[in-house]
Amino acid sequence: MQIQRKSYSEIGNTYFFTATIHNWLPLLTCNQNKDLIINYLNELSVRGFIKLYSFVIMPTHLHFIWQQLQKNGKETPQGSFLKYTGHEFLKILKQNGSSKLYEVNAANKKHEIWQRDSLSVPITNKAFAKQKIDYIHFNPVSGKWNLATDYLDYYYSSARFYETGVDQFGFLNNIFQE
Repeated sequence: MQIQRKSYSEIGNTYFFTATIHNWLPLLTCNQNKDLIINYLNELSVRGFIKLYSFVIMPTHLHFIWQQLQKNGKETPQGSFLKYTGHEFLKILKQNGSSKLYEVNAANKKHEIWQRDSLSVPITNKAFAKQKIDYIHFNPVSGKWNLATDYLDYYYSSARFYETGVDQFGFLNNIFQE
């Protein structure tokens, strides 16, 4: 079976989504920046724009399994997420004097926070969902990362939710109960 890979997603469908920080810079090592992401995901969820099933925030990228339920004005929730967090990160980077690392030579912008090659892969069945959730949850303890000794100990992940059923973030949904 060949997996369909694309950078956009359609309202109403469920996707494995990956977004990467410009040049793989470690912008997401700071808890303040990870909390900014958590808070905006919560807002999108509360406002009925997304349903989030699984996530992990890594130092240079993030992964979600989510469903975009409706547009946020003229934007998709994905577009709103990338735009809002990008603007907020740029404010922080300008305050601490490190925005130069994110400068680009482009006609339409001076800085790039998120690389343009975000990835959306449709979740087509429960076995594929399980494979992607395992990948998401074990990412912090795999390979070079070693962000925790046990995948359940990494805070910025939905792993504990799937293990305990307790949603400490307030916006998670169990994809296997849908």
